Amino acid sequence: MRSPVVKSCCVLFLILFLSRLYSVSATKKILNPKKPCKRFILYYHDILFDGNDVANATSAATANATKLGNTDFGKLVVFDDPMTKDQHLLSHPVARAQGFYFYDMKTTYNAWFAYTLVFNSSDYKGTLNIMGADMMREKARDLSIVGGTGDFFMTRGIVTFQTDTQE
Repeated sequence: MRSPVVKSCCVLFLILFLSRLYSVSATKKILNPKKPCKRFILYYHDILFDGNDVANATSAATANATKLGNTDFGKLVVFDDPMTKDQHLLSHPVARAQGFYFYDMKTTYNAWFAYTLVFNSSDYKGTLNIMGADMMREKARDLSIVGGTGDFFMTRGIVTFQTDTQE
C-alpha cells in the first residue's frame, strides 16, 4: 500500500503536467513564414539644444562632457524626439522617442541609449522599450527591444539604427 505522501506527489505531478500541457497549447502560435514579425521604418529626428533654438530643440544635455578625450565622454542627453514615416522633420510624427543617451567611450564616439517609443495614432497605440549601445562609427547598429505595451505587449526583438544625415 502506498503512503499518502506518494499519492499526493503523484497527483501533484499529474496536475503540474496537465497544467503545463494546457498552458503550452493555449499559447502556441503558428508562425507564417511570409510574415514572421511586424516591421516598419521610422525616422528619428534629434535636434540638440545649443542655447539658441529653444522652439525647435527636441533634446538637451543635462550633464556636460568631461575633459577625458574629445568624444563628449560623460555627456548625458535627455530627449523627446519625433518619429516620422519619412525623412522630413516637419512630417506628422507617428511616435515620440522619449529617453536618454550618454557618451560612454573615451577613444571614439559611442553612446548608450535607453528610451521608449510612445505610439498614439490610429495605426498603433502603446509603447516599445529600447536600450543598448550605439557604436556610432558603424554603418548599422542593433539595439534591443526589451518590452512593450498596448499593441506591442511583451514585444521582444531588435531595432536597427542607420545614420541618414548628421549636421
